[in-house]
Amino acid sequence: MAGIYIHVPFCARRCTYCDFYFVTTAKSYAPFVRALCGEIGAYAGRYGSREPVSTVYFGGGTPSRLPLEDLNRILAEIEAGFDTSSLDEVTIEINPDDVDGAYLRGLKAMGFSRVSVGIQSFYESDLNFMNRSHTAEQASSVLDAVAETSFDSYSVDLIFALPNQPEEYWAANLERLASRPVPHISTYSLTVEARTPLARMVRDHEVQVVDEDSQAAQYRFAMDYLRGAGYEHYEISSFAQPGHRAVHNQAYWAHSNYLGFGPSAHSFWNERGRPQRWANIRNLNRYVGLLENRTDPVEFREVLDAETLANEHIMLRLRTTEGLSLETLESAYGIDLYDERVDDLAWLESESLIQPIRNDVVRLTEAGRTVCDMVTTKLMV
Repeated sequence: MAGIYIHVPFCARRCTYCDFYFVTTAKSYAPFVRALCGEIGAYAGRYGSREPVSTVYFGGGTPSRLPLEDLNRILAEIEAGFDTSSLDEVTIEINPDDVDGAYLRGLKAMGFSRVSVGIQSFYESDLNFMNRSHTAEQASSVLDAVAETSFDSYSVDLIFALPNQPEEYWAANLERLASRPVPHISTYSLTVEARTPLARMVRDHEVQVVDEDSQAAQYRFAMDYLRGAGYEHYEISSFAQPGHRAVHNQAYWAHSNYLGFGPSAHSFWNERGRPQRWANIRNLNRYVGLLENRTDPVEFREVLDAETLANEHIMLRLRTTEGLSLETLESAYGIDLYDERVDDLAWLESESLIQPIRNDVVRLTEAGRTVCDMVTTKLMV
């Protein structure tokens, strides 16, 4: 079963921290939608019959900038070219300032089963610092509108470790969601990415980033609080009420095949032992122009060797509560960590960063989750 990702690059404004590809100056969405549907149609001829599609995810950017009729056209193009008879989840990311009840009902009517709401914080000072386009009032009201629309599930994003944020704000943000309860919560630590306004602010000493110990403390608080509220912490950033895991994201962590459409979108396809990854160009005008001339807008393409694939598998599986199966790693990728990383495994266990290995499965402890990247690096080959 494969997934489809649609990258919609339009935003109302630039958030200080965002490193995803986006534009804020588009005067018309029509050229993009035409090009996107052309790209989907072209790939349908090559991949449409290879695997059924189980999930579709609209990300960005801000997909909710698109009118309902454009979203409907894109979905129709997918359904025309791919086997969607086993479709399990159709998700769209939305911003609170873009949607109202009518828009949400329209999404549900055309087949969206899940929305992911980019709230980030319920406090005006936080939203202003992040240069979010919505207000604290809109952050609150959108949750009522989403709940009233009765999607199969919905998720909310929150960001922690904001500079100068009062400590009680993070606890209050979590409580606002858990008390409803929101079915799925994604928590992300503020990260300084190159080429962002935040990176410039840090470089010019306008902002001081939160130290690692404080970041870890806020993350541990979220783990404890949400677990106590009935959420399962099934992936590093993801907390779900029972039955509300993100199906599309789980496919990523399982190294399943997916096709990405739109500027900057990535794809991964492993067939007959020849795993490939490719990515589209990060330029909307060039993306549209190339597709108008029936030219593939791919910027790079690579065939992944066994070691790269194994390291990706290690990284992805360590993020999940199911953990990394050493037996699967050896049978599927030819890597025996007992042989190649036995000392590292022993050290990680002695430091309580991984749980005692049972049934050949490596799982992170709560302490390990706070330093997941370090643990992953230790075990990569």
